[in-house]
Amino acid sequence: MKNQLTKASALMLVFVLMFGWMNTPVHADPPLFTIESENAQLTSDLQVVTEIYGQPKPGFSGSGFVWMQNSGTITFNVTVPETGMYAISTQYMQELSPDGRLQYLTVNGVTKGSHMLPYSTAWSNYDFGFHKLNQGINTIQVKAGWGFAYFDTFTVDHADLDPLDVQPVLTDPEATPETQLLMNYLTEVYGNHIISGQQEIYGGGNNGDTELEFEWIHDLSGKYPAIRGFDFMNYNPLYGWEDGTTDRMIDWVNNRGGIATAAWHINVPRQFDTYQLGEFVDWKEATYKPTETNFNTANAVIPGTKEYEYVMLTIADLAEQLQILQDHDVPVIFRPYHEAEGNGGLNGEGAWFWWASAGADVYKQLWDLLYTELTETYDLHNLIWTYNSYVYSTSPAWYPGDDQVDLVGYDKYNTIYNRYDGLSGVPNEDAITSIFYQLVDLTGGQKMVAMTENDTVPSVQNLMEEKSGWLYFCPWYGEHLMSSAFNNPATLKTLYQSDYVITLDELPNLKVGTGAPRVSITPADNE
Repeated sequence: MKNQLTKASALMLVFVLMFGWMNTPVHADPPLFTIESENAQLTSDLQVVTEIYGQPKPGFSGSGFVWMQNSGTITFNVTVPETGMYAISTQYMQELSPDGRLQYLTVNGVTKGSHMLPYSTAWSNYDFGFHKLNQGINTIQVKAGWGFAYFDTFTVDHADLDPLDVQPVLTDPEATPETQLLMNYLTEVYGNHIISGQQEIYGGGNNGDTELEFEWIHDLSGKYPAIRGFDFMNYNPLYGWEDGTTDRMIDWVNNRGGIATAAWHINVPRQFDTYQLGEFVDWKEATYKPTETNFNTANAVIPGTKEYEYVMLTIADLAEQLQILQDHDVPVIFRPYHEAEGNGGLNGEGAWFWWASAGADVYKQLWDLLYTELTETYDLHNLIWTYNSYVYSTSPAWYPGDDQVDLVGYDKYNTIYNRYDGLSGVPNEDAITSIFYQLVDLTGGQKMVAMTENDTVPSVQNLMEEKSGWLYFCPWYGEHLMSSAFNNPATLKTLYQSDYVITLDELPNLKVGTGAPRVSITPADNE
């Protein structure tokens, strides 16, 4: 009997050892570094307290918390084992303003943008995003912008980077074979390499030399970009003229083996109230800026209005060109109604273009109208739909939805504007990796993210060290590419000749039925 009990006990012990973990809470590994705010270096205008105006703020850790009013800097050092991306966060409370309070994060002397701490009457976590830290000691600072927040702790940990594994599923189930083949290739490349791109000049610029930027790149590096950016702006119902864009797209894809992307700077009449549908309007009397026209964008999604009828005319002109491209088996990474949110806001207050001036809700209706007309009315299925986003707190409200977006884009202009490193007159080769992963999070990692326009191209060192997975880059034309104030020729040459960057000569055959072998994508060596 004793032996039987012993065996039973032993079996029970084995069961507990084998399966007991299933009912035991799993604890995550502790973060790499956490510091109590009162143990950081504080400027003299900051206070360590346990209450505010006699009101306790229970729930903080340590001996107190830092009360930052309208000035002050919190500084701490963190040592990391290797150069790479790290997550920086804080435990905070901000009970002054429902609109948020502005603060600045600085890493190793470089300001990493502004941060609006959300309103919170309880201790909450705020994520400053992913930031590159160098192997060894790094100095991190939080500086008051508008201030008036309480800080309990700061944490630095290894960044939990998205695996960037996107499925090649297009929103259009009737996508042409070439469009699907291109999508397959893009998803294979994504996260392993970056595809080189370049925007061509339009409207007869460069004295009609649309090859100037491309030959400049080739003379510098011996390579051509794989992606060429186009614009359909001159196919319009006002002053429309044939500038050869569609023919150049066909040539680039079918004869040179490249990939085409296209924007659509579609204009409206400045004096829309006196404009008659179908009449000629000189290009000088047309604009895409909302401050230069009385076009009412809110009416553009309401059938029966003149604005709606005008938008339908623009779509018809666009569809005519897209049909020609579809007939020639040319897929297009299509980026309409781009940079919608502009300087931020829900109601169009930051809009740079007329298509966003009525706010996020109307913008999404306008996107839906375009998507539906092109795919259903005009039966066009050669498009990879690209939405141009930002990373403001209001940006998610502008997103048209996973069912009408194939690719998310971001336009990087931070060499003159939106620059935080204290430098000027020199290129800003930052890979803006924190922004990249914020855009990945916009769709839960379901969509690829590309640098659809830029001034300075990030250095290949920054791209690889930070695991910055931009699908492609595409500098704007002219000085944005060729001026040394925007791009260091040596950096650009190194980039184009790197194994990490895919150039025109390295693209596989993306035409259906040619019998060409598929190319296996090998991740670039990060060492």
